[in-house]
Amino acid sequence: MNVFVTGGTGYIGSRLIPALLARGHRVKALVRQPSQGKLPPGAGRLSGDPLQMDSYTKEISPADTFVHLIGTPHPSPAKAKQFQEIDLVSVVVAAKAARDAGVRHFVYLSVAHPARAMKAFIAVRMEGEAMIRASGVPATFVRPWYVLGPGHWWPYALLPVYWILERIPQTREPAQRLGLITIKQMVRALVWAVENPPEQIRILDVPQIRQL
Repeated sequence: MNVFVTGGTGYIGSRLIPALLARGHRVKALVRQPSQGKLPPGAGRLSGDPLQMDSYTKEISPADTFVHLIGTPHPSPAKAKQFQEIDLVSVVVAAKAARDAGVRHFVYLSVAHPARAMKAFIAVRMEGEAMIRASGVPATFVRPWYVLGPGHWWPYALLPVYWILERIPQTREPAQRLGLITIKQMVRALVWAVENPPEQIRILDVPQIRQL
């Protein structure tokens, strides 16, 4: 595949790009000027502004797959303003760019829902999904809740609680839907999504991410 990635220097993107390259895919990443040195080696790079409409559309070709990973680092309820200014604006720009560039598959890092917590974050990601649907581009919405890995270890303390909740009929479904996944599971699911484009819209939730 020819894959265009936004957010390629982030927590997930910096691990996804090497995995895609190792499987023989060609990758080009949109990178802000200050982050040029953080891009994994082997990927093509495009310096640009992911928040500026039509700023990189012409550079997407020959990509057939667009992976959008941009998001506010370490999201929390206190970052609602950043969700609007970064997460939402970047997907508005990306959805239009992908459509105008003739991309055949859009992979969007969304979030598991519904949930009582992180309502502002969920609302923005759902709005992003709606925009991508409206673009008409076939898409995969990947919906994790919390991704475990280096620098993200504290939720391991919750694993015993999840173990119990997943075995109680009344709490099994939300516990599984809002379950924890590892960064390796996340990267494998994204690679699978890239390599298996859908004809319309596909959703990968936490149980499916774990299976992949």
